[in-house]
Amino acid sequence: MASLQGIDPALKEYLKVHQLPEVYECLLTGLMITCPDDPYRWVVENIKRIKDKGLDGISWDMFVPMDCKPKLKQMAESYLDDIFKFYDQLNPTPDMLKKAYIHYYRTLRKVCFKGWLKFYLDKKNYRNTIRNKVKEARDYHRKRMMRISFQKWNGWKCYVKNRQTKGFDIISKVWNESVSRTVFKAWRSVAVDARKTREYFERLERGELDEEFGGDYGDPDLPSETFRDEVSLLPRKSAIQIFSNLNLFDLSNCAKVCRAWKVITGAPSLWSHLNFNRIKNKVNDRAIIQCVSKSRPYLVHLNLRQCYSIHWPAFKAISECRNLQDLNLSECKGVNDENIRAIAEGCPVLLYLNISRTEITDGSLRVLARSCLNMQYLSLAHCVRFTDRGLHYLSSGKGCKKLTYLDMSGCVQISCQGYKHVAHGFPALQSLHLNDMLSLDDSCLNHIAEKCSAIKTLVLLGSPNLSDAPFKTLAQSKKLQKIRIEGNPKITDNTFKMLGKCCSQLNHIYVVDCQRVTDMMLKALAILRNIVVINVADCVRISDSGVRQMVEGPSGQKIREMNLTNCVRVSDVSLLRIAQKCHGLTHLSLCFCEHVTDAGIELLGSMNALTNLDLSGTNIQDQGLAALGTNSKLKSLTISECSSITDLGLQKFCQQVKELEELDVSHCMTLTDTAMKNLAFCCRMLTSLNISGCPLFTDLSIQYLSGVCHYIHVLNISGCIHVSDRALRYLRKGCTQLHVLTMLYCKSITKAMAHKFRSKVDRLEYNSDEVPAWFNYAAAPSLHGKKRTPKSNEAPKWIELEEQD
Repeated sequence: MASLQGIDPALKEYLKVHQLPEVYECLLTGLMITCPDDPYRWVVENIKRIKDKGLDGISWDMFVPMDCKPKLKQMAESYLDDIFKFYDQLNPTPDMLKKAYIHYYRTLRKVCFKGWLKFYLDKKNYRNTIRNKVKEARDYHRKRMMRISFQKWNGWKCYVKNRQTKGFDIISKVWNESVSRTVFKAWRSVAVDARKTREYFERLERGELDEEFGGDYGDPDLPSETFRDEVSLLPRKSAIQIFSNLNLFDLSNCAKVCRAWKVITGAPSLWSHLNFNRIKNKVNDRAIIQCVSKSRPYLVHLNLRQCYSIHWPAFKAISECRNLQDLNLSECKGVNDENIRAIAEGCPVLLYLNISRTEITDGSLRVLARSCLNMQYLSLAHCVRFTDRGLHYLSSGKGCKKLTYLDMSGCVQISCQGYKHVAHGFPALQSLHLNDMLSLDDSCLNHIAEKCSAIKTLVLLGSPNLSDAPFKTLAQSKKLQKIRIEGNPKITDNTFKMLGKCCSQLNHIYVVDCQRVTDMMLKALAILRNIVVINVADCVRISDSGVRQMVEGPSGQKIREMNLTNCVRVSDVSLLRIAQKCHGLTHLSLCFCEHVTDAGIELLGSMNALTNLDLSGTNIQDQGLAALGTNSKLKSLTISECSSITDLGLQKFCQQVKELEELDVSHCMTLTDTAMKNLAFCCRMLTSLNISGCPLFTDLSIQYLSGVCHYIHVLNISGCIHVSDRALRYLRKGCTQLHVLTMLYCKSITKAMAHKFRSKVDRLEYNSDEVPAWFNYAAAPSLHGKKRTPKSNEAPKWIELEEQD
């Protein structure tokens, strides 16, 4: 620097303009970094490069290799100007020094103030941080102490509550034991008093008290032998048997007659079977609750069929009957899933349940499958709200495994999958009813036939889509006893050939309206030895040949019921064979067998076992009817639409058959009041009478009837146009046990009188329209139609079918 102080200004300007310091700097930097072998040559070459590029792109590290250049440039400014003294004023003036001092002072003061401010702010922030931490610590400490206190309080509270609960349980146990002991003592005292009272009344009824006290010294209020009625004098078992024929309404009234009757009507055997179906129009929740509460310990059978006025209170009372075994809720509108659940859970020994035509769903079947472990009989007929899933619940549950009877008639919503559930879930099924199942086909029945090998009764009324195939599989079980088929156009004789070969226990054959069945069916079944019922109504191909082979077979003498309705090829020849072979026949139907005449009917008079006979639409005349009367044991006779019957023939018949109970002479156009007079005089035990379509009957006939026949329950006077209100007055006075009255097309009976009479009977049908043409069979013989084939009652006593009360 000392050597450059005296430099020529021109030289100095030259150095500054041509940037020689920068050139030197870059060359020296490159020499020191690269250290070339020939420095001179390296300097010459780089000077040429600077000359070519110009002075604008000179930088101090331009000759330094890239890998040797520093990643961060530490040099912020160059000291070349100081080294070469490029500034003009080399000696500072006082003003310059003053400004420099002032600038330096301000800068130093600013630095000091900033440092002090930073120190103050840091200290303030530190104090705030400490203050916040102390606050957080205090909050944490407070919450922690509160949590500890709450935990201690909660533990103490739970301890106190547990002590209170234990103390309450001890007190409740002591209280319940004390109350139970008191109640038991009171109950025992009442039971002892009741037993003594019952024994007292029994001795009173037997007259033992009168003998002990000598008659004259006894209590004057007690009835003696002289004043006791005949029923009270009977043995107790006989009296109870008499009262068992009454309905609940009459039984309750009998209990109010006297003390003796009250004792008899209070027998447990009379209240173990409650049948409200006979008084269904008078039943309500209150009546059912009273009866059920009275007979709850020994109530076993309960029938509520068609009782529309019962609701939840009645069902709740029923659910408390722990010994209930048989329950019929068919056609009860109040039945739903909740009621079924209460009954299923409250009646653990329930064996028989009929809930047909109700609104139950899958939920009810699920409850039954869970609760009813002893269920044997179940009827779901015409219940359309449950599905295949309900059957899955029923078959997969722990209950209903003992099911032997199942009725799913009319449940058209069930698919093939539902029948699979039934087949897999109930292999011990013995009786299956599938009536009115238009959707039932061979695949559905095949599942049943393959899995249910113990099936004995199969009812398939109204299932037209079945063929012979499933019956062949069914016959392999060899246990089938009863089969009922109706309205099937596909089934042929092949089915019965297989049944005749395999099912030796078959005893009930019901094949109705199967048009392809011929005499070959009866021939195939004739080899069976146990046939009791044979019904081939509306099978028009059946003739005398088939009937002869059947009655001459091993089962001829065992047949009790035979129905040949609409078998138009059957004639007197068949009646001859029947009279010769079927000595045990009790029911015979020959409706609309046009070739049956008096010659064959006379043979039936010698059949002493025959009690029910239907000759509707045949050619029977007075001679045949009179000969039929030789059978004095005949209980029921139907001669509807027999136009040749007159008063004389009916008179001769009635004079011989005085024990007749049921008679149907509907549409016998020639009968008059004289016939009714003879009928009423001779047959006083009549319970059912049908005189519909007999226009010659008048009020005088009803007067004859009501004056003598006091046991009539069912009466049909439809189409008797000359019967008026006076006849109803006679019926109300004489026929006090009348339950069903039909008065269609009785234009002489007023609506007011019919409405007044409605309260006297259980069921009344009435209109005052003109008699239609189709009702007058004599005037329109071409309108004769097939009569509905009566279905035989094959159910046990505990089953209430539609044909029964």
